[in-house]
Amino acid sequence: MFRLLLLAVLVLYGHCDEQLKFLEENGRVVGGTDATKNAWPWQVSLQYLSGGYWYHTCGGSLIRTNWVLTAAHCVDSPNTYRVSLGDHNIYQADGTEQVIAVDKVIYHERWNTNLLANGFDIAVLRLASHASLNNAVQLAQLPAEGVVLANDHPCTVSGWGYTSTTGSVSAVLQEAPLPVVSHDICSTSSYWGRTVKTSMVCAGGNGIHSGCFGDSGGPLNCPVNGGYEVHGVTSFVSSLGCNAYLKPTVFTRVSGYISWINDNINANS
Repeated sequence: MFRLLLLAVLVLYGHCDEQLKFLEENGRVVGGTDATKNAWPWQVSLQYLSGGYWYHTCGGSLIRTNWVLTAAHCVDSPNTYRVSLGDHNIYQADGTEQVIAVDKVIYHERWNTNLLANGFDIAVLRLASHASLNNAVQLAQLPAEGVVLANDHPCTVSGWGYTSTTGSVSAVLQEAPLPVVSHDICSTSSYWGRTVKTSMVCAGGNGIHSGCFGDSGGPLNCPVNGGYEVHGVTSFVSSLGCNAYLKPTVFTRVSGYISWINDNINANS
């Protein structure tokens, strides 16, 4: 295995009629561009310890000063985790990073690694200490419970890693536009069919822009009322490729889990 931020692509599990791929193990936004430094100040790099080295594995969003939102499949293995906040170029010190250990992992009780298409791919991580909020590190805003964005609502996915399914690694945080694809459209046979549930958000599918390996757990950032809300937790893509045409990136719909998030944070604070 390569050292931190130079990892192999890990493809896991087949589900339903089509193999799905977790967006794990150092992947990247496909068709993206370099994000402005700290443009997404709630974005975190989730890392795990192996052989004395730390490896990037997924993204996440800072939702309290000591809590991070990510995907269940990112943390359902018994690893030691930490997060890097305020990061931009993950190969070098930017001077804005805050690295904090994860001291508790809580993933959804109905999450099943072998049944990704059932949903519930969501987790919250309690940090060992509180982050200091500044221009580089801010809290994500979450949507109100039950909110569903309209078809073609403009959103942006962000993350580090590969430029294509078999591409090269990028050091700098990437971003790419991914408009929402409504469930009515995404669940048709031309798109994802019955694989996608109403507890998920589809975004993209133009064959150019998408999430990819390593973006798992990271945010789908959507403009609402003059600010941004995190409406999705990056979950999976098609085995046909990260940016397969009419196979949008699939996210856990955050607005469907607001009570779950709050209940678990309150019970473990």
